[in-house]
Amino acid sequence: MNSFIIISTLLIQNIWGTFSSAQLETIYNQITPSIALVQYSSEVTNQVTGEVTRRDGNALGLIVSADGLVMVPGFVELENISSFNFRVRLNIKGEEKEFPALKLRKPDDLNVMFLKIDNEENIKFPYAQFTEDSLKIGSTVTMVGILGETVDYARCITTAHIGAILEKPRLTYCLDENVRLGFVGAPVINEQGNIVGVVGFDLSKAEGGEVYTRSGHPLIYQYSLFKKYIQNPPAVQYQDEEQGAWLGVITQPLTDDFAEYWDLPKEGGLIVATIVNPSPASECGLKIGDIITNFNGTPIKAKYETDVTSFTKLVREAGVGNRVKIEILRDKKPMTLTALLQTRPRKSSEAEEFEWESVGITVREITPDMRIALSIDETVQGVLVYRVKSGSPAQISRISRGFIIQAIGDIPVRSIDEFKNVVTIIQEKKPKEITFFAKMGNISGFFRIQPRWAE
Repeated sequence: MNSFIIISTLLIQNIWGTFSSAQLETIYNQITPSIALVQYSSEVTNQVTGEVTRRDGNALGLIVSADGLVMVPGFVELENISSFNFRVRLNIKGEEKEFPALKLRKPDDLNVMFLKIDNEENIKFPYAQFTEDSLKIGSTVTMVGILGETVDYARCITTAHIGAILEKPRLTYCLDENVRLGFVGAPVINEQGNIVGVVGFDLSKAEGGEVYTRSGHPLIYQYSLFKKYIQNPPAVQYQDEEQGAWLGVITQPLTDDFAEYWDLPKEGGLIVATIVNPSPASECGLKIGDIITNFNGTPIKAKYETDVTSFTKLVREAGVGNRVKIEILRDKKPMTLTALLQTRPRKSSEAEEFEWESVGITVREITPDMRIALSIDETVQGVLVYRVKSGSPAQISRISRGFIIQAIGDIPVRSIDEFKNVVTIIQEKKPKEITFFAKMGNISGFFRIQPRWAE
């Protein structure tokens, strides 16, 4: 059991409004045990093309409770970014340790997130303890953050000043200079040595921000804004809760250039560029080229790519199973359609996989976003070759990643379940040779494969 450390109010007297080197060293030594490196994976969806890419990221994590509640910056999870596989690395008694963590529901009123460490060992973590102190124009503050990978994610301390105080729509403290990425989410300590908040950036309206939008400038989120979330942490965010409602369209903004070209008012809107089939969009009669001007009573005035994200959020929050009115322009004529919203189908990151060791391939089900990203027509059925093992029978037969297997022998394969059923039958018979019928793009053909059956 590790020792229990509370990072309490720092008793540093500061008459002149600046921090001495000794004071900074004291703050650094007391705060750094609660500073963690959070690493995670993300699926990023291009709102225009529908293409999904995967990337790895890291962020500063601040331990805010003894049982492992972690506060992280809100950029970890946005409208088009879904993050998972969280790991929290911190120093416990001089030893670097890594813990898995669960993602909690993101607050609606503040661009921060919380994680909960999977604390099976019942460790008492060092944590930051906040104070509800006010700040003044010109006040000096210090922050403890994390440097980059090239310097081993070393903890770092820096200072700044309060450059502006905004009173509406809520009290907002603005720093007088920009901050490095590793200081977003960093604890902020005032001249009296109290931890009074964290560094944050508000969401823009295009990113889902609402009333409290002061985007683009580093702010201090004072303790009163997130106190309730530390005292009563949000519930775990499960995957099915992330999905929300789904329409099944990919859109692009009606820019002034397009409006002028089509002789339309320059009032914005969303051009329907792609329709998933089947989907609520295809079933309600939406067509490529339609311009969405109103969704369920909300005017759509999109003119920029960032506005597409706001529409995605609007659809998702409309609710699965609800009927919504969609006002459109089709050939310059207004029309109203009614769509029954559905649950978003599985994404490529959630696609089911199956490995056939005797052949040396791993296949995946074809999800709607895969069809869009790879330009696979909805009439094409089968399974996607996702991995081919080097030196395997499949590679020798020139099967490669990206092929769509549509039949094994004379048995059609339309889904991953059908693929697995056929494999089970073949595994029992163990023939010396099998054939795949597969295609990639406009090219298709038969492939002869000699499986390596296990003895």
